[in-house]
Amino acid sequence: MTTFTAAPPASPGTLVRRMAELRELARSRRMAVDLEEPAAVAPAAPRPRRRWLAPLLIVVLLGQMAAAMVVTSVQQTPTIDEPVYVGTAVTYLEQHSLRYNPEHPPLGKLIMAAGLAFAQPRLDPAFRGDQTDLGRHVLYEAGNDPYRLMFLARLPIILLTLLFGLVVFAFARDLAGPAAGVLALALYAFSPDVITHGSLATLDVPAVGFLLTATWLVWRARQRPLLYLPLAGVALGAALATRMSVLPAVPVLLMLAFLALRRLRGLAAAAGVGVLAVAVVWLVYLAVDPALRWAQPAGMPAETGLKGMLVDWLPVPEAYRDGMRVQFAFENSTFSGFLFGRHYQGSLWYYLPAALLVKTPLGLLVLWLAGTVTLLAVPRLRIAALYLLVLPAVLLAVAMTGSRDFGTRYVIFLPVFLAVAAGMVLTVRWRWAHIGAAALALFVAVSSLRTFPYYLPYSNEAFGGPAATHRYLHDSNVDWGQDLGRLADRLHQRYPGEPVWLVYKGAGVPSAYGITAKDPLKVPAADVRGLLVVSDSSIAKATGRLATLLRGSGDPIDEVGHSITIYRRP
Repeated sequence: MTTFTAAPPASPGTLVRRMAELRELARSRRMAVDLEEPAAVAPAAPRPRRRWLAPLLIVVLLGQMAAAMVVTSVQQTPTIDEPVYVGTAVTYLEQHSLRYNPEHPPLGKLIMAAGLAFAQPRLDPAFRGDQTDLGRHVLYEAGNDPYRLMFLARLPIILLTLLFGLVVFAFARDLAGPAAGVLALALYAFSPDVITHGSLATLDVPAVGFLLTATWLVWRARQRPLLYLPLAGVALGAALATRMSVLPAVPVLLMLAFLALRRLRGLAAAAGVGVLAVAVVWLVYLAVDPALRWAQPAGMPAETGLKGMLVDWLPVPEAYRDGMRVQFAFENSTFSGFLFGRHYQGSLWYYLPAALLVKTPLGLLVLWLAGTVTLLAVPRLRIAALYLLVLPAVLLAVAMTGSRDFGTRYVIFLPVFLAVAAGMVLTVRWRWAHIGAAALALFVAVSSLRTFPYYLPYSNEAFGGPAATHRYLHDSNVDWGQDLGRLADRLHQRYPGEPVWLVYKGAGVPSAYGITAKDPLKVPAADVRGLLVVSDSSIAKATGRLATLLRGSGDPIDEVGHSITIYRRP
């Protein structure tokens, strides 16, 4: 029979050590279980992805933008700059000549020419005159239909503006996902400034769109440099071949190209992008005239100092250099401006920020600020700030020192680049941030839709909407000559047979739209009886006889397109 001997009782110290060992063993087992849990526990079934939602929203947003731009384009007569561009585009088609409008490179006008080719426009081979006379001749004197010609010139710009909307979406999607892309596209598609200038035969939106495309491609080159850096060079060249105002962005883009690879490879990448950009500029000029015939116009201003060195140093066609000389001459000139009811000579450094405050939807201003803060505050997005904030900041600083206080079109790059930046607010992991962004985007959409189809004179609700813009701003902010056709309809419908005295600021020819009017500034004020019709920009800067006429005309009886005011003089 086996006998058992009881173990002696453990001492208190031994018990404490054993309890500690047991606790450590239990803790190690819990850690092991935690580490193995993902493999041991079956993952939850993934939520079905609605891959069709983003494409559907893209189609809806770009569809409404296209409708807004087409309707606006059809209803608006030529603005001040458009006839020059259209006339020059026709000379590209008919004469392959570079002699007109050298202050702007040819690409934007070549794009317009792609639409004008369908109209087979007529141009008198014996025509002689300056570029302003050329535009008037092509639209009103050569037997062309001005409405058809203007629409066909504007249509390629509209299509290009829509394509740039896809770049906005793609850029924001690459940074923060499809939802951010949709938000950025919505802000772009409902921006009144983008709709306004994207529906005109002008150069502002094409130049900025090519610049955004180049920036996006340089961003993508961080992963696949051999594919995207050459494309970025082509896009940068397209921007330079459209408008010279993008020149200050070149050093920034080349720096970003360098950062894609760094060191010696980065220097080679930056040099390659620059060479390709210059090559595109040369190819565009050769596309107009393969012989590059160019005679410097008489009276071409000479530029000295750093600007002169820049003009002489750039490896671009001589016509491009002379265009730069013309632009520098503009910057050395003195123009008049109008801001918040004040008419002044010269320029104000704060003009553009103040104009943006009036012309930008309130929700868009908030989202621009929120997107900027997000880019700077979220660590993984800070590198993107170099692409989305530095470049527009440089362009804004240059524009604020310019001599022409004519409109927010000079900073049209802000609603384009900052739409992408605003999409970054969706990276904030806070539910109310997403709800707030959606509410603000809806506010932007409502504000934009309410101004349809009068996008050019848009101002936000804080400043009274488009009907009140003329109290604060002038020129391309509100009255750029776009409502001559609407004025003709209004006079025919409401005031048939009444004498009309017209002070019109624009490039259109009133008689071409059925308006029979006299100039009230060429006769004594007492003889001006009937309807006095005045462009709002002329009212803003009225002096002398016009100011006297306005003081004696009482209150307005009507307005057209929020850009033309009608008085009745007894």
